[in-house]
Amino acid sequence: MLHNDCGHLWSPTQVVIGHDVSEAKRKKLGFVASPEAAAEAARDVLHARYDGVSPEDADVVVALGGDGLMLSSLHGFMDQGKPIFGMNHGSVGFLMNRFDEEGLVERIADAKMTLLHPLEMDATDADGKSHKALAINEVSLLRMTAQAAKLEISIDGKIRMDELICDGALLATPAGSTAYNLSAHGPILPIDAKLLALTPISAFRPRRWRGALLPENAKVTFRALEANKRPISAVADHSEFRNVVEVSVRQSKAHNLLMLFDKDHGLDERILAEQFVP
Repeated sequence: MLHNDCGHLWSPTQVVIGHDVSEAKRKKLGFVASPEAAAEAARDVLHARYDGVSPEDADVVVALGGDGLMLSSLHGFMDQGKPIFGMNHGSVGFLMNRFDEEGLVERIADAKMTLLHPLEMDATDADGKSHKALAINEVSLLRMTAQAAKLEISIDGKIRMDELICDGALLATPAGSTAYNLSAHGPILPIDAKLLALTPISAFRPRRWRGALLPENAKVTFRALEANKRPISAVADHSEFRNVVEVSVRQSKAHNLLMLFDKDHGLDERILAEQFVP
C-alpha cells in the first residue's frame, strides 16, 4: 500500500485525498493536452491561470483530452507517484472528469484517488523474439487475416480450452471492463473487484462460450494454433506486436497508477451507472 501526504491509504477503492484547499494550493500542477487545437488552447489558459509547471515537476498532472490521452498519461507517469486528474476535452471521456476552468484547485483538493495495477504482457513472436508491454485496459489477441484465429487458452499452466475459433480474445482489468471488453459483450467489473475478465471476440467455436471471470492473480497464456496459416497480433493498450505465437498475461502489482476523480462522480460510480445505461 502507498500513503499520500494527508495520511490516507491509496488503495484499489477510492478515497478522498484531502479537503484542505490551502494545502492543495501548494501542490504544483502540470498540464498535458491531446494534439487538438481546442485542448491545447485550454491547456495554455489553465497553465497561466494556475501557475502551472512542467508535468515532470508537477505534484498533480491535469490531462485535457479523451480517454486515449488519459491512458497515455497513465503510461507516461506510471510509478512516479503523480496522480492524474483528467478533464474531458475529447470525444470519449469515460475516464475523465467534466471540463471546467473554474475551481480546479478546490476540485483536486476534494477529489477521490484510485490506485490501479496494470496487466503485464509477455509475447513471443514467430521468430522467437520476446516482447513485453503493460496494459491498463486490456490485452487483446486479434486475427491478422481473413482466416479466423485458433487459440489454446491456459490458466495458471492448466489448459482450460483446447481450441477457441474466433476473431480474437481479450483479458480486461476492472478499469478496462467498460471499454473494448464491454463492446465484445464481456462483463462489467466493479473497480474494487479482485477479478479479470476473459472475453472472446466473435467466437465461432465453441459458439456459446461467453468467457470467464478469473482471480486477479491468474496467469493467462494464449497459444496460437496454426500460426502460419492463421497469424495473430497481440495488443496491450497502444502497443501492438504482430505474428505472435504465445502470449502470457498477468496483473503486475509492481506498477502503480494513480487517478483522481470528482468526489461525486468517481470511477466506481461510473462503472455502476454504466450497467444501467439503456
